[in-house]
Amino acid sequence: MRKEVLDYLEGQKDLKRFIREQPMWYRKLSRNPYDIQAFEVASLHHYKKTIPHQVEKFSYGVQMATMMFSMFQAMKNQN
Repeated sequence: MRKEVLDYLEGQKDLKRFIREQPMWYRKLSRNPYDIQAFEVASLHHYKKTIPHQVEKFSYGVQMATMMFSMFQAMKNQN
């Protein structure tokens, strides 16, 4: 693998961990170092750091808070 790619991976701990978990990307980047952008996108999907994943996580948190609030309201009304 090219030194520039290795240096880039050293600076990004998530990408370094991802390439260790997915060794097929090591082979792909060795053959074509210009696939680094596709590698980063695959890493974001793997670690669920894309915008849709973040929106889903936020939405789930709001749903949980709403459910807890409803439960507290129901408990308050029973007393």
